[in-house]
This record gives sequence, structure tokens and C-alpha cells, in this order.
Amino acid sequence: MKTTIRDAILTVTGASDFQQDAVIQTLWSGYGEILRLRLLGADESTAVLKYVSLPDTANHPRGWNTDLSHRRKIRSYEVESDWYAHYADRCDSSCRVPACKGVLQYDQELIMVLEDLDASGFDLRYQKATEQEISVCVRWLANFHALFLGQKPEGLWSIGTYWHLDTRPDELLALPDGELKHCAVAIDKRLSECQWQTFVHGDAKLANFCFSSDKNKVAAVDFQYVGGGCGMKDLAYFLSSCLNEHECESYEQEILALYFSEFREALKRFHRQVPADAIEKEWRDLYPIAWTDFFRFLQGWSPGHWKIHGYSERLARETIESLR
Repeated sequence: MKTTIRDAILTVTGASDFQQDAVIQTLWSGYGEILRLRLLGADESTAVLKYVSLPDTANHPRGWNTDLSHRRKIRSYEVESDWYAHYADRCDSSCRVPACKGVLQYDQELIMVLEDLDASGFDLRYQKATEQEISVCVRWLANFHALFLGQKPEGLWSIGTYWHLDTRPDELLALPDGELKHCAVAIDKRLSECQWQTFVHGDAKLANFCFSSDKNKVAAVDFQYVGGGCGMKDLAYFLSSCLNEHECESYEQEILALYFSEFREALKRFHRQVPADAIEKEWRDLYPIAWTDFFRFLQGWSPGHWKIHGYSERLARETIESLR
């Protein structure tokens, strides 16, 4: 590690020295890694380092090795660093995120020094979720969306989510010709031009939530695709990450009711004067459209994906019919 980077890490953490404790994970397409540091002489014993190397080329695991995909990925790390530097500290315990100790950039290296959520009690991760885990994540999303309702995403993606149509022309081109492809622009327009906009996490899958030992609290990570948008984009994407076809059908109304109940309570704290009834009406109507938007992306990106099932196809048919 360069001396300048090492000195900067010592400054932002208040440590006298540090050692690498473990590699938590490597980043998608070989862009870097996430490390845990053991801090010496600091108030906290550990910190997490998200180290991003900005290469000239990338190796995408699904073969989407284009200049556009590379530039999108580079932009995503710049967005994430802006998020942690300027927005993360607005989040309270209802939509917990890791505290940012500092953002450092040197030439082709971008470094985010973050709170170690494991050390703060959020040390559980799940590949499958029960009703309890789903509920606590849905509450996180509702509070996050309420907090940032009406905010301008300066420095972030103007329209969040990693599957946004304007940033995914290759996947649209790969989509088989048909009604879904023909309606893609209209679907995007409905979502992007809705009256009530907020910040969306943009990649709110189950794997990006860290749970407390009692499973009653959760914190979110990975803000590369945070930006403006309708909150239903996050909710639909999250549910697609942890529910199968049958569960999507069975629990849709129950989960929507939970989300909007929590959302309304959060609005009382963050934006008491906004018309909660009008927002809920608009967003409920947009839920199947948000789901169809992600379904459209999957059909072009990975047509054999397990998330492509009867529930998604039904919502897509209903959405296309509503746009005629």
C-alpha cells in the first residue's frame, strides 16, 4: 500500500497503525476488494476498507465486456463514494448504513473507509430469508424512501438502479422482439416521470443486508446504484431476490401493506406535510410496472434466470395491457 494512502487511512481512523485482518470479498469483475482492517490505538478496533482499482478494461463474468459496461461500473463507484461522503450520515437507526470515516482517491485508486458493521452488531447474512428477515428489510426500505422523499440526487445517479434502461442498451438489444421490448421505453417513462420521487438503493437484494443477532435490526451496504426513483423499484427487486413464484403470489398484498404502513409512520417523522394517501396510491399502481421493468432487464441480460417465472410474466402482461 502506498505511504500516502496508508497515512490517510491512519488520519481518518485515528489509528496509530493498522493491519489487514481479512479479505471480506472481491469486487465484481475484478475491480478491487473489500478488506477488514485491524486498527491499533483507535477508538474502534476494526474498520472496513472498500478498495477500488479503476482498470482500463474489465472481465465481466457474464460476458458483457463492453466499453459502456466498464464506464457504467466506474461511474457506480464514484456514485458510491459520493453517497458515503455526502448522504450516509443522514440515515438514522431506522435505515441503518455503515458510517463513513473517509473517502480517499489517488490516481486510479478509490478507497472508502467504513464502519465495520460486524463489530457494530450486524454480523449475520442470509442467502434465504424467513418472514422475519423479509419484514425487517421491507421496513428498512420504507424508512429509507420516506427519509429521502423529494430529495435531489446530486452526485448520484439521476435515475437509480443498476438495470435502468438508459444505462442498459445492450441488454435491451438482446431482448427478443415482442411487446415487452416495444413497451420498454413507456415502462421506463412511467417510473421516471412519477410525481413522487425519492432515493432508491438501486441494488437492494437480500445479500446486501446485514442483520443483528436477534434479527430485529438490519443495515444495508453496497450503494453503487443509489439515485432518484420510485420506491417500488427497490421493493420489487428486493422481493424478487428472496421469494419464489408461489411466495410472490401469496405474500404480495401482505408485504405491500407492511411497506406502506411503515412508510406512513416514517413520513410523520421526516415529511409530515406530504400527502401520504396520494403517494401510496401512485406507488401501489407502479409496483407491477417496477417489477416488469426489472423483468425486462432480466430477459435481455440472462434469459434463463430463476427469477423469470409465472408471477413475473403475469405482471408483465398486465403492465403491457395497461399501457395500450
